[in-house]
Amino acid sequence: MPVSEYINQFIAALKERLGTETFVKISLGNYKGEEEALKQLLIRKVIIKREEKLAFTYRYKTRDVVKNYAIDEATELIVAYLENGFKIATLFTTDKDLILEELNNGKIVLREIKASTTATPSASHDKEKARLIKPDAKSYLTELKITDEAGKVFKNAQDKFRQINHYIEILSALIKELPAGTIKKVADMGSGKGYLTFALYDYLHSVLKLDTEVVGVEYRHDMVELCNQVAGKSAFGKLNFVQGTIEDYQAADVNLLIALHACDTATDDAIFKGIKANAELIVVAPCCHKQIRREIEQHKVKNDVSFLTKYGIFLERQAEMVTDGIRALILEYFGYKTKVFEFISDAHTPKNVLVVGVKGKALSAERKAEILEKIKASKAYFGIGYHHLERLLEI
Repeated sequence: MPVSEYINQFIAALKERLGTETFVKISLGNYKGEEEALKQLLIRKVIIKREEKLAFTYRYKTRDVVKNYAIDEATELIVAYLENGFKIATLFTTDKDLILEELNNGKIVLREIKASTTATPSASHDKEKARLIKPDAKSYLTELKITDEAGKVFKNAQDKFRQINHYIEILSALIKELPAGTIKKVADMGSGKGYLTFALYDYLHSVLKLDTEVVGVEYRHDMVELCNQVAGKSAFGKLNFVQGTIEDYQAADVNLLIALHACDTATDDAIFKGIKANAELIVVAPCCHKQIRREIEQHKVKNDVSFLTKYGIFLERQAEMVTDGIRALILEYFGYKTKVFEFISDAHTPKNVLVVGVKGKALSAERKAEILEKIKASKAYFGIGYHHLERLLEI
């Protein structure tokens, strides 16, 4: 029988099983094709946005790559791989396994063996994730239009709910670095509609069992009024929202200061408040970086990256990195262990940068002098007259 006939029989069996609950997976191995470092191909059925597809996991020597294909396209690809590349293919079903193999002598065999498994795998594309904030019938989630009254997350709020949980996961890891009982008061600067503020209060009180006071600081009066109403309905007795600016808020007794997406120098105002309060943990996600960009544009210093910064988009990115880099140095100067990292809370959510400061030991005079010199050199290199946070702290 020609090779193509064996392949046709294998594909016919595959198509038949895909339409039933008996399909488990496909494995292609013994690769002899031209793609470097490819070892194996595993294929399973997935449901993505209510559409049935086949997920191909390409296993290379040092990495795995996953691609999803519509059923028809996937079967065509499998045929192509069997004709050129893989010398063995196994169709796993719940009642038998079908093996197509090209032997060393060039002979093709197609045989059936006893099923390796009798359990049908889930076709869910996303594994159910253990979340710190559960989508149950919590009053604040319903009031903020995240869930219905039964605790089911609304379809148009799925991204926001994942984003909230991702923030809480990050904060949870950071809080756990601190000695027990450290976090007695939290200030969320620029709290907006309070999604994160409510979720953090819920986590601190319901999960960690802390008696922490949480304050949301927001300039818009209507948002403050709404959030205080929701806090009351949720019986969150130690959660309060106040109207005002980050600059004006008195944060002297704050242990954890958060400012997510505070625009331009408002992020500096928040870091300044945290440093002056001697907060154990400062977490900011900067937004806009206009002050430093204006400084760079105004002075137009020639340096090794001028060939990049002549383009607006690259200048913007450079300004972002320089702004946040100096912020991290200033935090270090005041005794904070700094972290700057990018995070993506969801596939549908833009990338963000978090600047984190964890209070540590005071630095030596020599180390502080080194940091100041580094800040000075960085400003000179990019033509920066001043950094707003540096001016606030008078260093």
